[in-house]
Amino acid sequence: MIRRVPAKHRNAPVNRERDTEALIRLVLLLVVGLGLTCGFVYAGRQHFAALKYGYETENLRRELDQLSEQQRRLILQREEAASPGKLEQAAKRLGMQALQAAQVDPLRQPAHNEKDNDPIQAKENPTKLRAKPNTKTITKVPEPVLAKPSRKKRI
Repeated sequence: MIRRVPAKHRNAPVNRERDTEALIRLVLLLVVGLGLTCGFVYAGRQHFAALKYGYETENLRRELDQLSEQQRRLILQREEAASPGKLEQAAKRLGMQALQAAQVDPLRQPAHNEKDNDPIQAKENPTKLRAKPNTKTITKVPEPVLAKPSRKKRI
C-alpha cells in the first residue's frame, strides 16, 4: 500500500462557522422532549393517584355498608329490649310486681314545696335559690347602662 501523505505531515487547522440554526433546533428539540416527558410523568402520577383514591373509596364504601348494617342490628336489638314484653320479664326477674288498681289514687297530688318553685319569690330573694356546693351565689345583678342619645344637629 502506498502512502500519499507523509506520516509526519500536519494538516492545516480548519476554522468553520458555528451553525446557530442547528444549535437552536437542538435546544428546541431538547425543551420539547423534556416538556413531553414531564407531561407523561405528571399524567402517570395523576392516573396512579386516581387508582389509589378509587381503591380507598371502595374500601370506605364497604366499611360504611358494614357499619350501617351493624347500626341497623343494634337499633333492632334496642327496640327488642325496649319492647313491653321484654321489660315486663326483666321487671319480674328483679322482683317487681305489676301496679294494682287499688294502689292508684287519682286525687292525690305529688308533694311540692311551692316556696322553692315560685319564680316570683326567687326573683325577690335570690339567696333562696338552690345552689350547688362550693359555688358562688350572686345576690345583685348589675343593670345595664343605657347610652343617652346625642343632641347633635344633622347637617
